[in-house]
Amino acid sequence: MQEFDHIEALWAKHTVDVKISADDMLKQAKKDVSNIRTKSLLNIIGMALSIFAVAAVWFFYDFASITTHFGISIIILAVTVYTIILYANHRVIAQNDFTQNPNIFLQKLKVYQLQRHQLYNRLYWFYVIALSLGMGLYFFELLQNFDFWLQVLILFLSFGWIIFCSTLVRKAVIKRDKERIALLIEKFERISNQFKDTE
Repeated sequence: MQEFDHIEALWAKHTVDVKISADDMLKQAKKDVSNIRTKSLLNIIGMALSIFAVAAVWFFYDFASITTHFGISIIILAVTVYTIILYANHRVIAQNDFTQNPNIFLQKLKVYQLQRHQLYNRLYWFYVIALSLGMGLYFFELLQNFDFWLQVLILFLSFGWIIFCSTLVRKAVIKRDKERIALLIEKFERISNQFKDTE
């Protein structure tokens, strides 16, 4: 039994120092950065398409109530502002070539991480409130054409979807985004340290 404890103690002291070359880490980081940039760009494109879709509804249908026009205006304004913020966040990581200077890109990545945190917390709630207000005003005229039970169902599904996205979906996205950016920051810190060691 003492031999087993001795072997276990030796095993606990034994550490394997795995060295990954800076080039291999850069290749891996390049793939991760490309994925983040692509996802960010797809979000921006999706938001821009939703602006055009809402504007098309506004343009092609003749709404009689001023509240509907206000509602659609608020929705378009909220989505446009949020899209501009997403684009500003995207530019932080899209403009820099991380292979040129990983330290500068690391600083930009930390700024991007902070901006994403603000986007998912404070700014998101302004977006949801504006979107809910816009939808409420939009539904004012639209729902008058439906039976009462259908009005309740449309309102329940619409605002239920907003609540679902604001709670469960938002938390999952925040967690995944936070882990991905933190892992990328860790990789670039290791790359920066390896470059310092080689100098």
